[in-house]
Amino acid sequence: MRCPACRREHLYEPPSLPCPCGASLKVPLLRGGVPVQVRFRSWEDSWLSMRCPHCGRSDQWPQPEFTCNCGATVRLPVDRATRLGTGTAAPLAAPGPQAARPLPAHPANAPAPAPPAPSPTGRSRPFRHRAPFRPHPVRTSQDAVFTAARYLEWLGFDDLELTESQERDGVTLLGGRMVAQVDTWTEPADVKSVECLWLQTLHAEEMAAAMFTLAGYSHQATVRGEQLLVALFSLDLAGVPQPANGAAEALMETGWTS
Repeated sequence: MRCPACRREHLYEPPSLPCPCGASLKVPLLRGGVPVQVRFRSWEDSWLSMRCPHCGRSDQWPQPEFTCNCGATVRLPVDRATRLGTGTAAPLAAPGPQAARPLPAHPANAPAPAPPAPSPTGRSRPFRHRAPFRPHPVRTSQDAVFTAARYLEWLGFDDLELTESQERDGVTLLGGRMVAQVDTWTEPADVKSVECLWLQTLHAEEMAAAMFTLAGYSHQATVRGEQLLVALFSLDLAGVPQPANGAAEALMETGWTS
């Protein structure tokens, strides 16, 4: 897929979504369709109606999207003929060979993580193999907080407590080795938000910082997050955290941001 804003090419695979019947579903993409940039987001336009081919249940599912490195949110075209098939539910369309794996790495299909690097104090962190992360669709701001907390727990930060964020509209997740902010504003996170989050790590000898947003980040915020080693993640409506900088990719692979 080519980003309509910067023309950068991406490989994309739709995330697996859990149906109440237990089946894993994927929204069928339209082969040869043209992706579009999401400039103004509304909840109504962010969902589509899809029927499970296994149990026949109809439900609302998130539109397939990804966040480009340039900061643009890109929505993928959906194969509506397959999605709205009549009679016996048609099988969901599989992505073509060009969509064999996503870029950046998709948590649900990521390979086993490499052993973590030593911590800044020279101590090696315990390495543990992880099962694939199971996303939860994000329909409300509470879903975003729930997804971020589950994702950090999946990464090994399992002592987090919720507190109200002092910056913007969001929630802070605080633990012994992690402070994270879940930003639910409809505008991209700015430099101030990233810097204020980083300042919360200064009171501890070894503390990582991460931010999760629904609207992405400004270019300046992405650059500053990389300089301060703040892991920046964008949440899509499927509930899949996508890394927006190198610190986030390092956190996924090693359990730390450096």
